[in-house]
Amino acid sequence: MSARGRAKREAVERQAAGWFVEDVSVPEIAARLRVSQTAVYGWRKRWKAGGEQALASKGARWVSVPSG
Repeated sequence: MSARGRAKREAVERQAAGWFVEDVSVPEIAARLRVSQTAVYGWRKRWKAGGEQALASKGARWVSVPSG
């Protein structure tokens, strides 16, 4: 994912975190953000474990494949 894509995803996750604080339901957050409930449950789990910092991107995620 590009840096722009990661930034956009982080912004969406931060918005969800604000709603977690307000105790908005997972189905409602998913509908507001137009994402799956599964994604929101995952974000909420990370948020409960480590707060908003846990939602921060950890950079590009790819697997190095040896050539040849």
